[in-house]
Amino acid sequence: MLILGRRPGDYILIDGGIRIVVISSDRRGVRLGIEAPDHICIVRGEIATQIADENRRAQETTVGSEWLDGLTMGDQG
Repeated sequence: MLILGRRPGDYILIDGGIRIVVISSDRRGVRLGIEAPDHICIVRGEIATQIADENRRAQETTVGSEWLDGLTMGDQG
């Protein structure tokens, strides 16, 4: 992990055209701006965790798949 001290207006460049800019900083936290090519997905950490949790729950739920199977079978008969 790279740990840096930066001030508002300073930025960090990451290979692939990603630029992280410090917008502001105070006792409450830091505001960052992130510029990246369109094909790069940027997601906050807590959102990525929620998505992973939902995907895990969806895989563990057999009721949902049984319900879906019933719908597709109903279309055939």
